[in-house]
Amino acid sequence: MNREVNHPHHHAPPDYNRAFAVGVALNVVFVVVEAVYGFLSDSLALLTDAGHNLSDVLGLLLAWGAALLARKRPSARRTYGFSRATIIASLFSGLLLVGAVGAIGWEAVNRLMEPAQPAGITIMVVAAIGVVINTVTALFFFSGKDHDLNIRGAFLHMAADAAVSLGVVASGALIFFYGLSWIDPVISLVIAAVIMLSTWGLLRDSLNLAVDAVPRSVDPDAVRRYLSGLPGVRAIHDLHIWAMSTTDTALTAHLVMDDFPDSDQYLIDVSRVLRERFAIDHPTIQLERHDSDVVCHQSMHCAD
Repeated sequence: MNREVNHPHHHAPPDYNRAFAVGVALNVVFVVVEAVYGFLSDSLALLTDAGHNLSDVLGLLLAWGAALLARKRPSARRTYGFSRATIIASLFSGLLLVGAVGAIGWEAVNRLMEPAQPAGITIMVVAAIGVVINTVTALFFFSGKDHDLNIRGAFLHMAADAAVSLGVVASGALIFFYGLSWIDPVISLVIAAVIMLSTWGLLRDSLNLAVDAVPRSVDPDAVRRYLSGLPGVRAIHDLHIWAMSTTDTALTAHLVMDDFPDSDQYLIDVSRVLRERFAIDHPTIQLERHDSDVVCHQSMHCAD
């Protein structure tokens, strides 16, 4: 006879509605200002940063929409609700930025071939405003960056933007004081590199979560060692660990035992340790006798 414990409870993620609303509003206004002055001053660095900020506005909207969907309660058809929307949003956000990097790099190379003389003082003033706006927006998401990949994506975008805008200020200063017009496309290439570096980790992690890989914050070998070392456990198989969202992790495992525990307290204690030690708060554990004929599917390690 098999016994299992399952905790299908649903955790609503923290509410970042105000942070997203203010962040989107500030950045939309700044994108318009930066694009207008980029055209007027003939600055590729400003136009590049405006395009990047526009992509980040879209990224913020994606993350915001996903966060709202993730708060919807589960239903009979969608038993986990829309939690995975945060993973999908993180993946699309990363892909969006990769596309932006390609466009920036292409335009910068073309501008190196045909350099123009942009207005340095305009570049400095507008980009300095961007440093302030992007820093403030990034701080809105600082508290959640280590706990939610979706929020981490929003934070990284804004933090990178602040650094990029600071680089554009430096570009404007070099143009204004030394007339180095070639520095404008060079800074654009540096911007593209910064964006790619800040995007790579987000894209890698979101892609892994999208294909149900074990979250990077969880050591699967340590989980296996813990479960295998439980009193009475002879073997373990069908161990799966995956992310239901950018904040919730689930686990299923079959524990092979000679004798079953007398009460559910055993499974309650196991679930508590999985939650506290490994941040796995949706475990489903099935107990099997050693002579069970249950077939092991999709498992790297079956019972010996």
